[in-house]
Amino acid sequence: MIKDISFGQFYPSESLLHRLDPRFKIIITLILVVGIFLCNSVCSLVFATVIAILLMLLSKVPISTYIKNTKPLIPIILLTFILNLIYVPGENVLWRFWKITITTEAIETAVFIAVRIVLLVIVTSFLTYTTTPTALTAAIEDLLKWLRVFKVDVHSIAMMMSIALRFIPTLIDEINKIINAQKARGADFDSGNVVRKLKAMVPILIPLFISSFRRAYELANAMECRCYNGGEGRTKMKTMHCSAKDFVALGICAIAVAGFVLLNSIKIAGVY
Repeated sequence: MIKDISFGQFYPSESLLHRLDPRFKIIITLILVVGIFLCNSVCSLVFATVIAILLMLLSKVPISTYIKNTKPLIPIILLTFILNLIYVPGENVLWRFWKITITTEAIETAVFIAVRIVLLVIVTSFLTYTTTPTALTAAIEDLLKWLRVFKVDVHSIAMMMSIALRFIPTLIDEINKIINAQKARGADFDSGNVVRKLKAMVPILIPLFISSFRRAYELANAMECRCYNGGEGRTKMKTMHCSAKDFVALGICAIAVAGFVLLNSIKIAGVY
């Protein structure tokens, strides 16, 4: 399951989404996330699904990559599905056992929420797949520069976020190497009860923490050797410039979210 996590990885391509200004991509992502949360009917959710599919196609990132990014969230999606299935009340009872009652409304709500979670993962994944960590850092710093009025060190915040995104794939590779090394020594991570599986994680976590601290010290030393002193007086190698296509993409995104809101008023008979 760990090897399936691809969040934070950049997928190089020559798509239209890759060429958009990273600042606009962050704003578009936030608008789409809000729009998905605003969906409360089947029609609006279907329209949001169409938008998510178009994003996947326009990004020229393989669909399998998006699916791989969703796999680690399957336990959370299933847990959310089961909780909604059990606790959402309704009138059309399908099955009743002891204190558990499953209704048609509960099933509709559970499916609705599960699809919404998947759409949120897809929409947020397109940002990291089509934007390099360096460009993402510069975009975040530029969007938050107004916080400097309140003496907030925007550059440090953006740098920390960039480093975190950069090292997610590295730590995942490190975990896989540690697991394979422990399995070669006879470790068993699959059998036994929950307590035994938790104890089996100790030989993985300790080397991972040691490796993470070692990488942190190496990165700090490398930054000091290059005379890094924060954002004060620093210049940028690449200056971001917005163009007409960025405003067109933002306008299309705003129209799509307006479509979510309008479609909320359309209800299909007998459906959520």
